[in-house]
Amino acid sequence: MLKIGVCGTSGSGKGYVCRIFEGYGLLHIDTDRVYREISATSKECLDELIAYFGEDILTNGALNTRILAGKVFEGENREERLSKLNSITHKFIKKDTEKIIKQSEEDGIPAVLIDAPVLFESGFDRLCDVTVCVTAPYEMKIERIIKRDSITREKAIARLSTQLSDEELRRLCTYEIDNTDGCDIKGQIITIMKELGLEA
Repeated sequence: MLKIGVCGTSGSGKGYVCRIFEGYGLLHIDTDRVYREISATSKECLDELIAYFGEDILTNGALNTRILAGKVFEGENREERLSKLNSITHKFIKKDTEKIIKQSEEDGIPAVLIDAPVLFESGFDRLCDVTVCVTAPYEMKIERIIKRDSITREKAIARLSTQLSDEELRRLCTYEIDNTDGCDIKGQIITIMKELGLEA
């Protein structure tokens, strides 16, 4: 089974690209969704987050991801707090992702997408046979983040400042998909799938 890692900074449109891949029959493992499920069901993970970030990340006993994001990305030492968040959550996400991959392989699925925002920082790239980065112009990403998350420009910039740049991702990845508005995303995906020997 072919394992394709997909990454991209916030606002790149990675989720949109993965949904198009899904339309061609690939299984999409969204590690953000895996994380949300873990944070809702794993007491061990939640206890570690509370121990570091404080009990005010909870709303009615459940993790409030918006409050947690504010604690991670706002103010000084963002990189340190993001690193701590990742060190807590990635081990749980990786374990559950590996279970999904194993089950998919047993089910005879030919290829899976491992959709991970921090593919290389988390070490998830080591699970992958090939990697794809989704890129877009910086200002376009800022606009998308503001619209999607209803946050200020300053907060959008702060979020991007903690992530690898498109230039770094291009150097690390096997393939790139340019998700500038108006680009032929399907054409780029079909080209990649054909090169990987997958039917599109």
